[in-house]
Amino acid sequence: MSAPSRFDRGHTDDLMSFLAASPTPYHAVANAAERLEKAGFRQVAETDAWDGATGGKYVLRGGAIIAWYVPEGADAHTPFRIVGAHTDSPNLRVKPRPDSGAHGWRQVAVEIYGGPLLNSWLDRDLGLAGRLSLRDGSTRLVNVDRPLLRVPQLAIHLDRSVNADGLKLDKQRHMQPVWGMGDEVRDGDLIAFLEETAGLASGEVTGWDLMVHSVEAPAYLGRDRELVAGPRMDNLLSVHAGTAALAAVAAKGSALPYIPVLAAFDHEENGSQSDTGADGPLLGGVLERSVFARGGSYEDRARAFAGTVCLSSDTGHAVHPNYAERHDPTHHPRIDGGPILKVNVNNRYATDGSGRAVFAAACEKADVPFQSFVSNNAMPCGTTIGPITAARHGIRTVDIGVAILSMHSARELCGAKDPYLLANALVAFLES
Repeated sequence: MSAPSRFDRGHTDDLMSFLAASPTPYHAVANAAERLEKAGFRQVAETDAWDGATGGKYVLRGGAIIAWYVPEGADAHTPFRIVGAHTDSPNLRVKPRPDSGAHGWRQVAVEIYGGPLLNSWLDRDLGLAGRLSLRDGSTRLVNVDRPLLRVPQLAIHLDRSVNADGLKLDKQRHMQPVWGMGDEVRDGDLIAFLEETAGLASGEVTGWDLMVHSVEAPAYLGRDRELVAGPRMDNLLSVHAGTAALAAVAAKGSALPYIPVLAAFDHEENGSQSDTGADGPLLGGVLERSVFARGGSYEDRARAFAGTVCLSSDTGHAVHPNYAERHDPTHHPRIDGGPILKVNVNNRYATDGSGRAVFAAACEKADVPFQSFVSNNAMPCGTTIGPITAARHGIRTVDIGVAILSMHSARELCGAKDPYLLANALVAFLES
């Protein structure tokens, strides 16, 4: 990846394509894997015995991917350099009995996932995508990427006080999308529709993990197209940057002092406690098996982990022009000001002084500016996979990301340059 002295819009174009093609975590990791395959990586199964061969490898599990590159001459105790991210975003997810409706409307029963801005899902053309589990034990990705669903807002004539008193949404009663008309609710209609869409036989689907998504494509915005509007930037922007950075480092093929890793987890938006979340055993198991496959001992594993650093990359808050008082008065991250370094002394972020030095060195090497972010003292601070990674694995972790607006909306906003700047900083970090 070239130095960022001249902005490469091609990276942001590619990010927009990645966002559009990744409506769910399952699609995101499949697309990341495809890009890594083109860079020479190969998939390894968790059920197989692993060898200590050099080169790029990756593991897929549900909506998570762990990928790593073993350079020539790597010892069993060679430390890792990890870019951590997450693949999930707040949205509406289909319930086990999805077929619903009332008063002549056919609806899909959904549950709220994570903490979305509910109003951003109203009156928006929505598609449906996810993972289908089949009778033979296999899975199939499905993506109905056309206007299929809509959560209709109540007309102002029936809620005259909405603009004065604010919109109040009941998650159970007000967020169920419509997808057709009919007085009879027939169990199995939605899954039968998806079986037909996916070219599957009737009754072949026995389980599903489905979610809705906005079908509006990502787009440049602004007088000079200096902004990008799109879905799921939190946190597919980081997944995309991490994938690009890992592929770029592997393509150089030179001796590296560390083993570069991409760890993109699912379920960050609801606590990370799953077999594919950052609070699960996936990352530690993959790193340990990599050490042991290269002939290492537990002592080698301990030495490798002690020298490992993780950049937990997630989006953060740019200063909002209409709500500047909600931000810390001395920390106002700006769009296209470069990646942000997230700090919280109560360990909602994992960054400390030594971690800051690591990130500052990577940004200096890449000629990338960076900014600092802290929350307003009077407001609670969010968190990331950073503190979880640090505590679970004893790995020094630094929280970073890209500043955006409209976080957790169905459609978020970032600067056109920042994704490129982040990717360059990640390259420098992985190969330092």
